[in-house]
Amino acid sequence: MTTKIDLSGSLNFLGLGDVLQLIGSNGSTGILRLTSKYSQEPGYIYFQKGNIINGSSPSLTGLDAVYAMFGWTEGEFEFTEQEIQVEKIITDSRMGIILDGLRMVDDGKTKKLGPVEYEEKSPGSEPSIPIIKGSLVDYMYVLDEETFSKGHNIVQENKHGSWIWVILEGVTDVIKATPKGPLTIIKLGTGSFIGGITSFSFMGNIRTATVQAAQDVQLGVMDSQRLAEEYGNLSKDFRNFAVSLDRRLNEITERAVDAYLGRDKLKSFTKYKNKNNLPLTNLYKINQGEACIVLKSKTGYLPVAEFGENDFIGHIPFLDFGHEPENAAVFISEDFQFDQINADDFQQEYDSLSTTLRNILEGYANCISITTKIAFDFQAKHTKK
Repeated sequence: MTTKIDLSGSLNFLGLGDVLQLIGSNGSTGILRLTSKYSQEPGYIYFQKGNIINGSSPSLTGLDAVYAMFGWTEGEFEFTEQEIQVEKIITDSRMGIILDGLRMVDDGKTKKLGPVEYEEKSPGSEPSIPIIKGSLVDYMYVLDEETFSKGHNIVQENKHGSWIWVILEGVTDVIKATPKGPLTIIKLGTGSFIGGITSFSFMGNIRTATVQAAQDVQLGVMDSQRLAEEYGNLSKDFRNFAVSLDRRLNEITERAVDAYLGRDKLKSFTKYKNKNNLPLTNLYKINQGEACIVLKSKTGYLPVAEFGENDFIGHIPFLDFGHEPENAAVFISEDFQFDQINADDFQQEYDSLSTTLRNILEGYANCISITTKIAFDFQAKHTKK
């Protein structure tokens, strides 16, 4: 029986990061096979419902193998959608892996596989700020186009604003004001959105960060009325879930600022005395009380988000940002009450969304994942001091 190849191409034309994003956004399960004339053996990356769960290369396994294959800039790829029987040893989010993999190549920490080898950067050199890119733009939701020159503030922190844009070309900086001066948290590239759910779902929306053009950028003005109508037709629980994603991103962004400034926020969360016994492989809506999401790394514990009524915790089947269930614990207040959400119903509602609204939600997941990593990086630097 011949194996059917569902996706194939050249790594010279489509880089590994784009291939991983394409497979992941489709929620596919199967095996990605990479070949190169500079490697005697192929490399393999294994997917389960769009998430990378394992990898193997000629001399490495797991996440190390996946990162090494970002150096395969010349070669071919083939993806076969099939059931897989490999151990899940990778729990990092897909976008986190992509951005870390690309950054490791840029920083010289991953050698490019080819006729020329590149020197590694010195250990003390500063890592580059990741650029988060989105999926292909659906121009049916773009009303107009605007251009902003390098250095221009597109939105200003703590100012009112209801516009939402998609980046058509160029890169922007997401900046938070701190006592030490402006801090660039992340960069947004093509396909990413400036503004989110609250831009078109709440009156009097306040911007939580400044977004500045890092170079000349071209933006698409989104049809906010159309997005608001689609949002309004969703179930109440799904609308609350979308807003909860926005809150989670804001929370982890504030934790990143705290870590940058060397603030220890664990002391602020002493009221959460009970570690919950809920199976976090399920999804829950908070009806009463509060919950705190805490992640652990080599540098210590990081409280990434504090949630209350109508927020959601637990496993989200269609989004992955590297928090619970695998990488985080949830602590709850004594008066905590919840409802368990039917994940299948949520999945169906997500699948019925327009491409643009799905892209917005996936953008939240990507930003949450990368901002979490940045918060840990800041925490690690402060710990070393």
